[in-house]
Amino acid sequence: MLVGLLGLPLTAAAYIGPGMGAGAIATVLGVFAAIFLAIFAVVYYPLKRLFRRMRGAPAQSEKTESSEDGKAE
Repeated sequence: MLVGLLGLPLTAAAYIGPGMGAGAIATVLGVFAAIFLAIFAVVYYPLKRLFRRMRGAPAQSEKTESSEDGKAE
């Protein structure tokens, strides 16, 4: 009989309010955005470096080293 009672739906008289609802939505969207940006960064930056090498443009670190050498002379 107890198992049968546990299966019955119970109504909850609860009110979360607009602030709590907006906070919950913002949290869920923030987690999804963080996951998307992490995947994007892992994929984008190596591809960006590969395309720069294919075009023959020097990497950013090489530009700064050559400009520092030019200033010292």
